[in-house]
Amino acid sequence: MTQLRYAALALAAAALASSAHAAVPVDACNNEGFQIVLNASSATLEARAVWLDKRLVKWPGAEAGGIYRLYHSAKASIVAKPGAKVEGFDGALALDAFTGQVPTAAATRFKWVGAGPVLSLRAADLARMNDLHRGQLVLVQETPDGLARAVTRIQVAGALDDMYAAADGIADLGATPKKGRTGFRLWAPTARTAAVCTYDSGTGRATAVHAMSFDGRTGAWEARVAKDLSGSYYKYAVDVAVDGMGLVRNLVTDPYSVSLTTDSKRSYIADLDAPKLKPKGWDATRPPNTVKAQTDMVIYELHVRDFSLNDPSVPANKRGKYAAFGEAGSNGMRHLKALAKAGMTDIHLLPVYDLGSVPEKDCALPLPSGTPDGETQQALMRKTADTDCFNWGYDPYHYNAPEGSYASDPSDGARRIVEMRQMVMDLHRAGLRVGTDVVYNHTFIAGQNEKSVLDRVVPGYYHRLNALGAIERSTCCDNTATENTMMAKLMIDSAELWTRHYKIDSFRFDLMGHQPREAMERLQKRVDKAAGRHVQLIGEGWNFGEVADGARFVQASQLSLNGSGIGTFSDRARDAVRGGSAGDSGEAMVRQQGYINGLVYDPNASKAGLKAADLLRAADLIRVGLAGSVRSYPLQTVDGQVRKLEDIAYGNQPAGYASQPGEVVNYVENHDNQTLYDINVLKLPVATSTADRARVQVLGMAINAFSQGVAYYHAGIDTLRSKSLDRNSFNSGDWFNRIDWTYQDNYYGTGLPQSDDNGKDWALLKPYLANAALKPQPADIAFARDAFRDLLAIRASSTLFRMRTAEDIVQRLRFFNTGPGQEATVLAASIDGKGYPGAKFAAISYLVNVDKVEKRVSDPLLRGKRLTLHPVHKAAGAADKRAAQARFDSASGTFTVPARTAVVFVAE
Repeated sequence: MTQLRYAALALAAAALASSAHAAVPVDACNNEGFQIVLNASSATLEARAVWLDKRLVKWPGAEAGGIYRLYHSAKASIVAKPGAKVEGFDGALALDAFTGQVPTAAATRFKWVGAGPVLSLRAADLARMNDLHRGQLVLVQETPDGLARAVTRIQVAGALDDMYAAADGIADLGATPKKGRTGFRLWAPTARTAAVCTYDSGTGRATAVHAMSFDGRTGAWEARVAKDLSGSYYKYAVDVAVDGMGLVRNLVTDPYSVSLTTDSKRSYIADLDAPKLKPKGWDATRPPNTVKAQTDMVIYELHVRDFSLNDPSVPANKRGKYAAFGEAGSNGMRHLKALAKAGMTDIHLLPVYDLGSVPEKDCALPLPSGTPDGETQQALMRKTADTDCFNWGYDPYHYNAPEGSYASDPSDGARRIVEMRQMVMDLHRAGLRVGTDVVYNHTFIAGQNEKSVLDRVVPGYYHRLNALGAIERSTCCDNTATENTMMAKLMIDSAELWTRHYKIDSFRFDLMGHQPREAMERLQKRVDKAAGRHVQLIGEGWNFGEVADGARFVQASQLSLNGSGIGTFSDRARDAVRGGSAGDSGEAMVRQQGYINGLVYDPNASKAGLKAADLLRAADLIRVGLAGSVRSYPLQTVDGQVRKLEDIAYGNQPAGYASQPGEVVNYVENHDNQTLYDINVLKLPVATSTADRARVQVLGMAINAFSQGVAYYHAGIDTLRSKSLDRNSFNSGDWFNRIDWTYQDNYYGTGLPQSDDNGKDWALLKPYLANAALKPQPADIAFARDAFRDLLAIRASSTLFRMRTAEDIVQRLRFFNTGPGQEATVLAASIDGKGYPGAKFAAISYLVNVDKVEKRVSDPLLRGKRLTLHPVHKAAGAADKRAAQARFDSASGTFTVPARTAVVFVAE
């Protein structure tokens, strides 16, 4: 930047320091940075006090009594230290001790706040607070002679939500172009002033700066321009008080951006209903009518870049892009169409909103090489991790805009909108509905960092704070506070936008347990209304962190969503099927076997000391999953007792936790943790053949296919996908995340995985990766691929695999071969189909034999019945020829099931 421009910015800063409402000069819009300090302050303070509402403040840990004053400064120049008098303030308000009853809503919302005095503003001062919140506020406890005894900032969300409750009804946040005019609206109630800078292009200098007016009712800033600015770009200049910095001017993109230019430098102005932003046929496109109830969903979780980057049948310029889905004859699209034909209903895309971690221009494309157990591959990927083209995308930058790195030209704000819509149409044409992963529980970054958006518009509001005022990071990143009105509104508005303008059919919520149930239920109503039909919601309902066990609100978690219809992922059967749990480390834990990979009946060399009872308990937990994890289902457990699933323990939780089967998502593999093939590498005895490894993979997929509830699969599970034992490939680059749609390679043994997430297990992983006998042959991949499609066809053939209600499951699903005398390695069940809509069979019996030898089990209630193999098994092209060897003896009611085989019998 030239000295002349520095001088101009300095003059602008000086002008604003002397007048809180000074105009923003156009040159400030061209600042190559992202922030100007208008009035510097180096003092930092913890925010130990909390606004309970617009009037009451609670100060945990403060001594009762004394004199309390609320100091304010428009220029954020307060200096307050214990033992000294406060300096740099414009004025101070006296606060009184509050002895009344805190309003119920506030007391409930802030129940997590520790004990301490509650203070109250005086009635005469309430009218001043709208203006005072637009500067710096410091709460001080003083001695009679005016010295500070204790000082703190105050967490602001409670006050802002009370003062600006009307903001929740704002319908047009962001840029709204119409014929002959464009409106801008930004919620920034603590800003001293705000302006909108407009640009004709994504890179040129600003053409204008428009002052914004403040609405004291909603806390929003507004500007209207007498011109349709569609196709141009904008940013906001927002002056806010920032702890430890003073008064700053942030040049920031819009939290409600619908598109952006390269690397999200500027927001794009667009009417998403404009014809030029719609690919041909967009208005008429509809999803396939394959899902009548949530339990009909069979999901394939897919990453946009993974899908096509490694596919030579896709033109080079479309690989890794939205446009690859339009290559109907590509290997990848032929694979997806085959899945849809077999019974797959939904593609769930890993995040496609604007990401913070992938350069949208000139990203690095490393080309690793090395031995199967080498370190050079991961070393190169670590070197380029923050500059390469790959990331899972759990790093939200702008929630409402499509990611630019997947577009053919990220510099064109229109292109990513059109191309993402075209991708949705292409998947619809392939017979698949489209869902997407959303991550409203955290942002990529917070504070005054350049890629922070929310915190630079309203500092301290959008993120969940701890007792000291620091941002909670239990989700891995900067946690958002969806219990706050406007963060919940952003989440709900965003989901509605994706539903209405991109025809998204369903959503998967990352770490949904960090959201309030109430907010999720409001979101459900909004997206249903936007779509004109039910939009399925599923998510991770894990219970942990600062919100665990309802510490702050009723969560959208496994145990708290009963009756909501919102689905959560179940770890019950997952862990029992695979062995161990998601966070295992160290040889004993990593090699701990599960039901399908040898628990007790085929032990590996880990000498885990497991007993027969462990196998029986694992079988019971899998039956919980097969029954949809519904609380009311009665199951005979290993001790011979019949218990409802809610009375069976899973650690300190009930194994059965859902009220209805649609509230459970069953899975054995997803993007997190090792792939199922890699897990089985670690857990199966090393001598297990690759053909048997493929069979074990099919057993895991079969248990999922036979389970009541939503069926969820990770892309590549059907092609034995490996990530070379990587347990967390979110930033492992293209190398460790490849898929081969020619079915020749599963990419096992392509180097040691990333050192940061896997390094402590390297000594364990290295000999596995060096063992070429563990790498499957193309014939093994083809078997798993075709067997999976058969399983999809079997599930699709009858609603008995996807019953609608818990009552249906209780009345119709019956397990046999249970209790203490069971054949522990065989899961067996019968489902009554008489009179059930869509059943197509009078009855279905399914059996899964995980053992290495043939097994026989009997069901006295089936004696004299006529059962035959499912038509899929009997078809000439059936993948699993071994399944066709299964037999049923009607006279004795006995099934004979070959080794490592899942099989279905039906009664016509």
